[in-house]
Amino acid sequence: MYSPTPEDWHEANRARWDERVPLHAASEYYDLDSFRAGKDALRDFERAEVGDVTGRTLLHLQCHIGLDTLSWARRGASQVVGLDFSEPAVETARSLAADLGYGQDRAAFVAADVYDAAQAVPDDAYDIVYTGIGALCWLPDIERWAETAASLVAPGGFLYVAEFHPIADSLDDETGSRVVHDYFVREPWVDTSPGTYADLDAVTVHNRSVEWVHPIGEVVTAIAGAGLRIDFLHEHDVSLIPRYGALQRHEDDYYRFPVDRPRIPLMYSLKASRPV
Repeated sequence: MYSPTPEDWHEANRARWDERVPLHAASEYYDLDSFRAGKDALRDFERAEVGDVTGRTLLHLQCHIGLDTLSWARRGASQVVGLDFSEPAVETARSLAADLGYGQDRAAFVAADVYDAAQAVPDDAYDIVYTGIGALCWLPDIERWAETAASLVAPGGFLYVAEFHPIADSLDDETGSRVVHDYFVREPWVDTSPGTYADLDAVTVHNRSVEWVHPIGEVVTAIAGAGLRIDFLHEHDVSLIPRYGALQRHEDDYYRFPVDRPRIPLMYSLKASRPV
């Protein structure tokens, strides 16, 4: 349901995420035992597009429980910092870092709003500022986000974004073949669905969420306007979740439409650099 932005949108979203942290930590979806044993949480296209992170510093905005953040540390980043507005998420990430033997100097996690990141993180700038999938929809002001993220990119560094494609929000849930929602809508989507993507049957209390659609053009323009140079924008015909009933899971754990129907982008990735 689209509606004007409720005054308590931030509190509602944080309560929803706080409640879901223990559910996610216990879920098969995140499978923390396998992660502790060495499983990489990153997607193959992210690893390829970000490239070698050995010896580089990396800031992960909206890091949730830190699996992606810590995966970059495992891949050689000299220091990773994760930031999330959920205290339980940050505590879980810190616990995981300790399980993996990382001290604060190698993997630090900060509880703060993403718009306050510049004041909350330990350093002024990072070689890589990264934001993972399913993050931007929780933010009402994408220009403010871009300005914040860009301000934390060191000279010679870059911002990397991996996200669900906004066109996916316009399609019907059953088949993903009909446009049923406005792609250019500016009002937030207020949802009250129980459970979580990691456990659809989970019993939950804090079920109201407030989310925004940010078209590709809006995201690219905001990042360029914040002073970064767009290096690439890639679109991907895969999803991490079975968002539509027609999607089929493949051996690589991605979901795709059947081969007998036209493809559309379900995810995108973007890299934007700050010149030296």
